[in-house]
Amino acid sequence: MEFETVLGLEVHTELATDTKIFCSCSTEFGGEPNTHVCEVCSGMPGTLPVLNRQVVEFAIRTGLATNCEITRYNKFDRKNYFYPDLPKAYQVSQLYLPICQNGHIDIEVNGVKKSIRIKEIHMEEDAGKLIHDPWDDCTLVDYNRCGVPLLEIVSEPDFSNGEEVIAYLTKLKAILQYTGVSDCKMEQGSLRADVNLSVKPVGSKELGTRTEMKNINSFKAIARAIEGERARQIELIQEGKKVIQETRRWDDNKGASYAMRSKENAQDYRYFPEPDLVPIEIDDEWIERVRQSLPELPEAKKARYLSEYKLPEYDVDIITGSKDLVKIFEQAYEVCHNAKEVSNWIMGEVLRLASETSTLPEDISFDAKNLGKLILLVKNGVVNRNTAKEVFEKMFSDNIEPEQYIEQHNLKMVNDDSAVKEVVAKVIEENPNSITQYKEGNEKVNKFLMGQCMKQLKGKANPAIVTKILEEELEKLK
Repeated sequence: MEFETVLGLEVHTELATDTKIFCSCSTEFGGEPNTHVCEVCSGMPGTLPVLNRQVVEFAIRTGLATNCEITRYNKFDRKNYFYPDLPKAYQVSQLYLPICQNGHIDIEVNGVKKSIRIKEIHMEEDAGKLIHDPWDDCTLVDYNRCGVPLLEIVSEPDFSNGEEVIAYLTKLKAILQYTGVSDCKMEQGSLRADVNLSVKPVGSKELGTRTEMKNINSFKAIARAIEGERARQIELIQEGKKVIQETRRWDDNKGASYAMRSKENAQDYRYFPEPDLVPIEIDDEWIERVRQSLPELPEAKKARYLSEYKLPEYDVDIITGSKDLVKIFEQAYEVCHNAKEVSNWIMGEVLRLASETSTLPEDISFDAKNLGKLILLVKNGVVNRNTAKEVFEKMFSDNIEPEQYIEQHNLKMVNDDSAVKEVVAKVIEENPNSITQYKEGNEKVNKFLMGQCMKQLKGKANPAIVTKILEEELEKLK
């Protein structure tokens, strides 16, 4: 029996606000445990929440960027459950009137376009973090994350495979970064996804029993989790067993998921309207102001790059897929006004060094304007491309200014014809066997002789000048 997969996503993204959703505690990542906590976010009796207006602003911005309808009248609800990292024993969220509804994100996989529907986007607060200490055989609780503002972006079950999921998440991540809503640092938990998955026989109209895998925070892990859970469910069905509706935890190290708890339904959380927060009313003026403040989004930027700069579509997809690569491209272009060269450097040296040093695009720290300067230095014959690559490696690691570095380390190209002629004559004299082969018609030795010339010139010569003079001198020998 052949099976098909049905997938839906619940994506949680931490918002880039300075303070929490209902109090003035810092949202900064990495503080000492339980130092970004006050009476409100730790759930002390008698405290009252005060809504952070920036959270609403970011929610509207995300909704508009993902083609959602903005709910003019929306409100918060209490989601009641007990867990050690939730000190209030309830989470403030939105169930009945979420702030954004009925949106979509368009994706393309293997040349096939598809629209993924967004059911809703709602605001909520994050819970704390449990830290399991195997040495002391205990579990510790860090409440710093309690009250950090989240958006939960809920899709319809429109995905058929892991490739579509990754394409959607890649695009959603870019939108969130472009709009400044979130830094989306998955390694810090700023973007994480719950995967709802079921399988059914091909052609069947009846959906299978779904499971939910919680808080997966890397694209590779999400792809592996989908394949692993799909295989697990198919195996159960083929063995005549039932798939149980439950919440599971994906262990990426073991390549397997395990059950956490039976899947709750909305009524199990005993939702009711949050009594300590008034409803939010959003007028057309507010929405329009946010709409006007939106930056050029990935799709529009991609179309402009293709039209204006005539760059290859593959290059444009990579560059516009990251707000940080776009920043490098545009700042370097401002200096050198050569889009293709900037694109080549990004696709080549920038991404190569980022990969070799395990540096994420958002952590690349060199001054992008210096890349534009370096491109001009190559164009103007100050250094050749090989030397420029060496200089760029130093730029990437230490953010040096290229012109000063080239001057200080005597890396300028040798453009003096007389100096080049002297070296060419010396190489010809030192390699009589190669000259004999050349006279016999073996022109392949040209490359060897060229290499010897560049070696003696320490790579600083202009290759075009060396080639010209070498060919002239060899021609004389014929």
